Amino acid sequence: MLTVGRACLIIALAIALYGIFASVYGARTDRRAWVVSGRRAMYAVAGAVAIAFALLEAAFIRSDFSFVLVANHSSTTTPLFYRATAIWSSQEGSLLLWLLLLSLWSSLMLFLTRHKLREVAPYATAVLLGFAAFFSALLVFLESPFSFVASPPTEGMGLNPLLRHPGMMIHPPMLYGGYTLFAIPFAFAVGALVTRRLDANWIRMTRPYSLGAWFLLGGGILLGARWSYSELGWGGYWAWDPVENASLMPWLTGTAFLHSVMIQEKRGMLKVWNVSLVLATGVLAILGTFLVRSGILESIHAFGASTLGVPFLVLIVTMIVGSVGLVLARASDLRSEHQLDSLLSREAVFLLNNLVLVGLCFVIFWGTFFPLISEAISGREASVGPPWFNRYTVPLALVLVLLSGIGPVIAWRRATAANLRRNMLAPTGVALLALVGLLALTDAGGSIPALLMFVFGAFVLTVVWQELWRGVRARRISARESVPVALVALIRRNRRRYGGYVVHVGIAVLFMGVAASSAFQQAQDVSIRPGDTVTVGDHQVTYERPTGEIVAASNGRLEKIDLGAVLRVARDGQPLGTLHTEKSYFPTADPNLGPVSRFFEGEATSEVALNAGWRRDVWTSIAPDTARLAPRIEEGDRVFAAATELSPEARSQALALALDGLVSSYVADPPPATFRVLISPLVTWIWVGALIAILGSLIALWPTRGSRQPARASYAARVGRDVRATSAPVGGAA
Repeated sequence: MLTVGRACLIIALAIALYGIFASVYGARTDRRAWVVSGRRAMYAVAGAVAIAFALLEAAFIRSDFSFVLVANHSSTTTPLFYRATAIWSSQEGSLLLWLLLLSLWSSLMLFLTRHKLREVAPYATAVLLGFAAFFSALLVFLESPFSFVASPPTEGMGLNPLLRHPGMMIHPPMLYGGYTLFAIPFAFAVGALVTRRLDANWIRMTRPYSLGAWFLLGGGILLGARWSYSELGWGGYWAWDPVENASLMPWLTGTAFLHSVMIQEKRGMLKVWNVSLVLATGVLAILGTFLVRSGILESIHAFGASTLGVPFLVLIVTMIVGSVGLVLARASDLRSEHQLDSLLSREAVFLLNNLVLVGLCFVIFWGTFFPLISEAISGREASVGPPWFNRYTVPLALVLVLLSGIGPVIAWRRATAANLRRNMLAPTGVALLALVGLLALTDAGGSIPALLMFVFGAFVLTVVWQELWRGVRARRISARESVPVALVALIRRNRRRYGGYVVHVGIAVLFMGVAASSAFQQAQDVSIRPGDTVTVGDHQVTYERPTGEIVAASNGRLEKIDLGAVLRVARDGQPLGTLHTEKSYFPTADPNLGPVSRFFEGEATSEVALNAGWRRDVWTSIAPDTARLAPRIEEGDRVFAAATELSPEARSQALALALDGLVSSYVADPPPATFRVLISPLVTWIWVGALIAILGSLIALWPTRGSRQPARASYAARVGRDVRATSAPVGGAA
């Protein structure tokens, strides 16, 4: 299997290189047979990579420790779900997943466009195959997932405990899916620039992939935030970590692109801007992958230092230089067909929206790379923290939410006073009522940014409700439909428009949750004993009793020690329930440590306790004081060091008894434990807003019946043109 897997990657690399040549040669000489061959090369690459991935997946599921990757990232005690998904917990496996997704998306796109964009597609194929060749070369020459162990161990090292979370196993594929999907509009933009076919056709063809990339990348970002909130033990969902930032940057420029292309499609404007945005998004997607793998910036999400930094840097520089060169060379072909008629127009609002999104991206880029920038300028590495990011991103986020409400209702070309009155009066009135109500009835006035976010959010919600109601009312009058039927019919007739409205609602709700939980969170770190009560805000948290448990895997192997606590939570004296928080201690493989101390010197993860509600979350984590256990841990290690005559089975039984005694002593005579207690308002609305945005994305992504019919009707005509236009044999269907 190792040899077959390695051979598949070598074959994929060779086919990708051939496909690049075939695609470019066929396009330059107008030989369709070569173009078809280049396209089929992508199908073959996808097949070879899929076989390699399946072989590695099978090795993980079977716990084949002759694979270095399996031995280092799995074990016989790892549950099946985590064994199946552990493949992308490693550097090599995640690169293979990246290559697999890229080749599958590319094959799908090239198959669907095999009779369209005849001049653009071959060059796009060459670019996509270039990406495939790059990642194949990394896996063949630098980071092989098919390295073997000469003497396979009987047991693997297991999966990183921090990754034993369902969301974390889905989070990386979603991010990689977004990164790789953004390669498709990038490639077709390059093809359009090379061939000077710079109308909106390539944008329309790649729009579903751009939206799909935006959807997957956004979903991956939110899953990562949820994992951070529920697993890392510090109580937040966003820390402005370099790798978090790296995934957010292409999402922001992708969002800008999805908005600004509407202006090009409708009025033939912003051609330079749009092609620059999509090229920048492609570069930023690769930059995100570079940050995860190069180790140049510290991050909990990164793989650490590796040899991949230089190849990725070369790729990024090549993409930037090539993109800038193509845009400059085609500047005369990218002239806008119309000019901006008025600053009071939808075009102007969309352009301002784009500038804000790009501004956010620039702020995040500067803050993320500031350690490298400062070191290059002054010779000293300095970094910026969350307060710096918040200082600049919060005002931009406020403007962004406000614009998301203005954009859908302001007129194209030039807004009149009557248009503004008709569309803005009700939303503005509701926003003002929200402002007065919040100031009179809540403490929202304590944070001006949060107050403005709530007011602007109310404005957006009213705008969308107004637009939906007007459409529904018109259908009820014309078609005499009930409200639910009219609403469904309205959305089905223009999924792109109304799906976008739903996304705007979701983003507004999400931002309101972020504003409330950031501005009005109450936090306290306390060291208390069983029976003690601490007050945080208007909540009382009582430490009822300690807990302890030794967890063994299905084969009897000791997997971890859990030390925790049961807490009772009340609000203004009214019970809300109990919480159980734990700290899990996993043994390290360090042979220099004793069998008992090994558990307390390895990985430790926080199992947080959460009482989630619509108004607020009560969140807590524990840091047990294990220093009191140190004498017993040392004594246990000394006993085992002297007991050399014990058989392995007897040693395992004795270790279980020793650890059981250790845990029992902790529960019977618990030392003070340190708890972090957070009261965070409206966190639930962050996840609700995310779900609403996901729903809107799915509505916008869902193809309309009308969009498929013209394609079917004109299929024969296109084939006829293809046959007449070429003297070389087409080579059949792909």
